[in-house]
Amino acid sequence: MENPDLSTLIARCKAGDELAWEAFVRRFQGRIYGLACTYVHDREDAADLAQEIFIRLFETRRTWAPHREFLPWMFQVARNRAIDFLRRRKVRRPTVSVPADEVPMLADPGEDPEAGAIAGSRRDRLRAALGRVSALSREILLLRDVQGRSVQEAASVLGVPAGTVKSRSNRARTELAERMLAAGPDRGES
Repeated sequence: MENPDLSTLIARCKAGDELAWEAFVRRFQGRIYGLACTYVHDREDAADLAQEIFIRLFETRRTWAPHREFLPWMFQVARNRAIDFLRRRKVRRPTVSVPADEVPMLADPGEDPEAGAIAGSRRDRLRAALGRVSALSREILLLRDVQGRSVQEAASVLGVPAGTVKSRSNRARTELAERMLAAGPDRGES
C-alpha cells in the first residue's frame, strides 16, 4: 500500500482493510513508541506499552474519531493507556531486584566514554527533574517540547483550554530548570 492521506487511511482501517492497518502501524509506530518512552523510560516497557496502545486502537478502529480530530484523539488514547500502564506497574512491584552494579554494561564503540557518562548524567538529571515537576507541567513539557505538539493538540490531549497550555508551558519550563539547577552540575562540568 502506498502512502495514502490520513483520511483515506482511517477510512480503510475502519472498513477492516488489513493492508491499511499495516500502513497505519508503520506510519505511527515511531510516534507511539516515542510517546511510550516519555512515560515509562524503559525500552522494553515502552515497546510493551506501544503494543498495548496499538491493540487498543485496533480493537476500537470502527469507532475512531473523524479525520480532523483523529491525531489528538489517538494521542489521548495513547496517554490514557500509558497512565493505566504506570498504575498497573505501581500495583505490581517487581519480584526480583537486581542492583545496577551487577548488570553488565556494554560499551558503545562509537562514543567517547567521558562524553557518554556526561550525557547519561544529564539524562538522569532530566528524568529526575521531570519526576519532581507537577503532573500537568510534566505532560505539557512532554507534549509540547518532546513530541512537538501544537498548543491546540496538547490542549485537546490534556482536556484543558489552549490558554492553560500556553500559560503553563513557560511555567513548566521554569519549574524544570529550577529542578535541574537544584540537582547540581553534571559530572565533568565545572
